[in-house]
Amino acid sequence: MTKNIHKFGGSSLSSAQRYKSVAGIILEHTQPGDCVVVSAAGKTTDTLVKLWQSYQQQDTHVIADILLQLNNHQIDLIEQLLQANTKCNALKKLNEELSTITLLAQTGQLQEAQLLAHGELWSARVLAAYLQELNVDACVHDARALFTLNDGQLLHEQNTQQCANLIAHNKINVVTGFIAANTAGDTVTLGRNGSDYSATLLANYCHAKQVCIWTDTQGVFSTDPRKVSKAIKYAKVCRGQANLLARLGNPVLHAKTLSPLKNTDIKLSVRSSFDAQASSTDIVKEGSAKQKRFITTLQNIDLLIVENLSEGDIAHVSQLIQHSLHHFSQNGETYLVVPAISTHQVISYFEGRANINESSLHGCAVIAPEQDISKLHLLAINLLNAHAIEPRFAHQDSGYILLLTDQVIDSDILSILHDKLINKGQEIALIVAGLGNVGEVFIEQLSTQVERLSDDFSIKLVGLVRSQKMLFNPNGIGVSQWKTQFQLEASDYQNQTLLNAIDELDYEHKVIVDITASEKFSRLYPDFVEMDCHLISANKYAGTAPTNWYKALRTSISERNLHWRYNTSVGAGLPINFALADLQNSGDKITRIEGVFSGTLSWLCSKYDGSIIFSDLVLEAQKMGFTEPDPREDLSGRDMQRKLLILARELGVELNLEDISLSALMPDELAQGSWDDFLSKKSQLDSFIQEHAKRAKAQNSVLRYTGLLEIAENEVIAKVGIAYVLQSDVLASLTPGDNIFVINSKWYSDNALVIQGPGAGKEVTAAGVHSDLYWLVQNLR
Repeated sequence: MTKNIHKFGGSSLSSAQRYKSVAGIILEHTQPGDCVVVSAAGKTTDTLVKLWQSYQQQDTHVIADILLQLNNHQIDLIEQLLQANTKCNALKKLNEELSTITLLAQTGQLQEAQLLAHGELWSARVLAAYLQELNVDACVHDARALFTLNDGQLLHEQNTQQCANLIAHNKINVVTGFIAANTAGDTVTLGRNGSDYSATLLANYCHAKQVCIWTDTQGVFSTDPRKVSKAIKYAKVCRGQANLLARLGNPVLHAKTLSPLKNTDIKLSVRSSFDAQASSTDIVKEGSAKQKRFITTLQNIDLLIVENLSEGDIAHVSQLIQHSLHHFSQNGETYLVVPAISTHQVISYFEGRANINESSLHGCAVIAPEQDISKLHLLAINLLNAHAIEPRFAHQDSGYILLLTDQVIDSDILSILHDKLINKGQEIALIVAGLGNVGEVFIEQLSTQVERLSDDFSIKLVGLVRSQKMLFNPNGIGVSQWKTQFQLEASDYQNQTLLNAIDELDYEHKVIVDITASEKFSRLYPDFVEMDCHLISANKYAGTAPTNWYKALRTSISERNLHWRYNTSVGAGLPINFALADLQNSGDKITRIEGVFSGTLSWLCSKYDGSIIFSDLVLEAQKMGFTEPDPREDLSGRDMQRKLLILARELGVELNLEDISLSALMPDELAQGSWDDFLSKKSQLDSFIQEHAKRAKAQNSVLRYTGLLEIAENEVIAKVGIAYVLQSDVLASLTPGDNIFVINSKWYSDNALVIQGPGAGKEVTAAGVHSDLYWLVQNLR
């Protein structure tokens, strides 16, 4: 039984290396009985179209040149991908076909559709042969044996039977896209970019469960991501908007692609064959996703007025010019948007029923929920006028605006339009993990923050996660009643339950706020990123994970244009990470950081003067909630070791935890056993501290627990441990509980930059997390 149809476009098959990548995707994502629909490799169809045009112009020299170009490209693919007899047979077949094309061109018998079909045939044969060499049981199908049309209409019942008879259930079926046959057996094409249409037709006829369109972009975006860096990839797009986008110039999906899926439960997704691990965009039924906002550009078009235009005319003209067309009515006239290069063909087709109303136009279309259209129309015109662009023609309709201009909408103008028209309608889903002291304060502060940011985005708290319980509501959780709601409605969960809930969210942006101290939760970060989630962490584990894991996470975040903020993982609310980034971005080079990065150890060392034994100070700090439940976690220095590693990585220094030398603020033997064991031996801690304090005093110094990072040309020194600090040093006068960072750099060599302030506390830490959230929202704008 056919479960999945996979379609690969020309860019996915443009070289031998791309064929290998596609084969890898097929190996991972298909099973026997599935179908793989292919387009012509690279620009092969464009080349064949040029060949046809040269044939019509009887330009024999150009025909010969183009045939040589086709021959060289196909030979190159065959030579690199196939071996032995398979290669010989493929080269022989190619030579026979090119010889036949040459003969038909010389004798005036060349037929356009028959000629264009070769591109898909070549792709399918080479891919199937390569799969067979990888020991994949694959077979080739010429779609002319599967799809039959009568007078331009598909014979659905006949085609369903043909597919049932021919599609193998024990093999991978490689099928040519774009082409079909009529009842006389002649080749016909399904329109330019018709391979997508072939894939969804095949899914319908085979009763498949899903169609996956593999392309050169990661999915469907709010605008062209190659022109606007902050274009938003949508996880879900409803079919109606996808259809409208296709007619108005968006190249990812094409107008006819969706029609075979009407009234079916077949899923359609768009994925990147260049990044197979990236998440998809799912094209879903109306009502299964909220309507989104898009902006797409048009270039070099003409606007025709057509009399008595019918849907049949649209289908025939689209077939004629191999391009999707959009039409609409305004003031009693019917307009047709046509690529300028095809205007002559279209007017000839209508034989006097079509006239040019406006020519040589460019412009844009804005697609949005119907209730937003009127205000967006006015705003778009004002924005264009502000940049000396006055629309020559404007049309507002159900769900879209069409603005046609004399000037091309370049990337700069498109970015401005996107920022003002598209971003304003975006929603951010917030998932907060960790509902302890800091988490509670963060949520209490959230309503004020949401109000501050409401001009840019609608922010909704949709998920709360604590230990093994979670509360999820895609429509939003009431910030003021969250505790009661969590108590009444939270349920047990496993990691996959959480991931599934996040994956189902239909929001433009998703943000995970991790206020846990859980290493286990931090290991989910790669999964969150695969679901296009931004990350805000007060959790230190991910930032101090092994280098390879950390770098892979960073790379994945960058590739998906996501953000990861973790300023509060060091220094609570102090802007240490911001400061380091600003210094480096301005051209400075940091050479040394020394300081106290633990509020707990700052309090203990600053408070200790010998009048109270050190172990009593530890117990006092524990009672006030300044320490971990087991204070030895603080005394071990591991927390400061992690913070120093985070700072080092912020400076581009590649270190692992084991590269940072560590000595604890207690004798090593006290780390063993239970807390009760520690209490029974606490006098050893007091003696240990007294001895260090005595040595410090002898050097006119005080006892501190510090971290140090020194970066020289060929050496990096990184250590955490007990230090004797001169009475005159800034570290000696540290307020108990404060963190301090003493930074030396090229510009702060003699007089260090000092950042000091509370290094712990739920209010300042929660405020620091909100600072990261504010930064994130500003960078999404």
